[in-house]
Amino acid sequence: MLADGSDEIAESLLVDMLKVSSISRKHSSREPSSRGHDILFVTPEIADLVKVGGLGDVASSLPRALAAHHDVRLLMPAYREVLQSGHSIEIVDHLPAHAELPACDLGQLIFDDGLIIYLVICPELYEREGNPYCDELGVGWSDNDIRFARLGLAAAEIVSGNTALDWQPSILHLHDWATALAAGYLHWRGDDTPVIFTIHNLAHQGLCELSRASALGIPEQALNSEELEYYGQLSFMKAGLVYASHITTVSATYAREITTPEFGCGLEGLLALKAEQGLLTGIPNGIDDSWDPRTDSHLARAFAMNDWRGKRANADHVRKMFGLALCNGPLFAVVSRLVHQKGLDLTIGVAESIVRAGGQIVFIGRGEQGIERALCNLAARFPGAIGVNIGFDESDARCMYAGSDFLLMPSRFEPCGLSQLYAQRFGSLPIAHRTGGLVDTIEDGVSGFLFDEMTLCSYMEAIRRALMVFRATDLFYAMRRAAMVNRFTWRHSIEPYNQLYQTLLQQKATTRHDIALPDSLRRVAFHDDITATQEPGNSYPSEEKRVGAGAYG
Repeated sequence: MLADGSDEIAESLLVDMLKVSSISRKHSSREPSSRGHDILFVTPEIADLVKVGGLGDVASSLPRALAAHHDVRLLMPAYREVLQSGHSIEIVDHLPAHAELPACDLGQLIFDDGLIIYLVICPELYEREGNPYCDELGVGWSDNDIRFARLGLAAAEIVSGNTALDWQPSILHLHDWATALAAGYLHWRGDDTPVIFTIHNLAHQGLCELSRASALGIPEQALNSEELEYYGQLSFMKAGLVYASHITTVSATYAREITTPEFGCGLEGLLALKAEQGLLTGIPNGIDDSWDPRTDSHLARAFAMNDWRGKRANADHVRKMFGLALCNGPLFAVVSRLVHQKGLDLTIGVAESIVRAGGQIVFIGRGEQGIERALCNLAARFPGAIGVNIGFDESDARCMYAGSDFLLMPSRFEPCGLSQLYAQRFGSLPIAHRTGGLVDTIEDGVSGFLFDEMTLCSYMEAIRRALMVFRATDLFYAMRRAAMVNRFTWRHSIEPYNQLYQTLLQQKATTRHDIALPDSLRRVAFHDDITATQEPGNSYPSEEKRVGAGAYG
């Protein structure tokens, strides 16, 4: 058991466990699972152990939703929080060094519900303060290329059968840039295992200098504009886009948006080509059954639809939690990473108008220091009306969804978004920018409010509409009810994944080079034709496109 000990004790325990284990490397057979297919998910985070954003929630919920049909297991780094989580960890193999990627141990952790997590254990890479990508000041780790290449190579070794595991996946499912090199390592060794690469946020690409290729074990012939070169740099994200058998992203609207210059981050030409070939699909995220206001133990008081006194009890609890005055006005919530993408500058800009209209605002999250300071200053200007919690607590966040009347979500872009789904389930109406997954999950004037332009005027107009509805009690309650029955669950989302897994395995079995997607999958992604508008690497992206696309976003 690795929990609450010092680093030295933890390392000593790991060494002792390795000495006791007599592990011989073998090639495991790819026997079919009794539960459909054997699938390895690779992720840099999972909400059960360490979470930065929505990817952590997806990595926790989607494998469990698929578990009824498939044997799904996860691979992730063994961060300090993981080793000190109190879960029992068994060392199951030792993976050798490659290029400048250090040797590592492969651990296994099994959750109480049976979900198996494989861990890349390498203290020099992963046991640090901060989050998976950045230090405590929000600065990306300078060796993130090594850290996440090591993760990708471990995934390739498992898929290729080069470990001591008695399990070998038939499908590899990669999540975001930090895992993308795994697709490259398989391609370069000639392994034809189907690979799905899911884009959770195209703006974060994992960039490093091209000169780092040798250190990462990347062949020189891959350093061209058709493969890994990205405007003079090496892109982890592009490895996933180029080498995966199929690309998915987390909403149909975002799948279309990233084929355009406005949202394509300089990769729109490549993505438009993939879309034209039928190799890009939008599959919406969902939420799990724990998001039920009738049974959620985190809440100050559980409540059901039409039990507005129960919801009001949560509102009062939230006001007390943030030191706000108790009142009958509307309560607005912001549950978000505090970064430029999320449009916090617009919310700061409209805050005084909300307060003057009798509203209150509560914020929870952490992120860019400038935004954190601005929010703290805002709370100081409006004591009793605006509250800020720099940090994150799951119970507090759930109470905010349950207690608030409105959720503010003016994201500049939003691949899918989960906060609006949580809020709707708990009867809080989202006010959001008309972009990405927000378009697909909020019906304007029915289950929330959408605004068209990223301007204070457009945002404030949506807020005025919300305030008018709040005062029209019957209409307000009707919208709450519509939001609460607007169920976007993983039970609905897993069917497109099931179809995609089956299609890719059939393709491999028949050695076809083109993927004939079922019509239902094509409909998930697009409603009209998309053509390639630019070949990758032909021009440099504008500064606006490159916002957030810096090294290891």
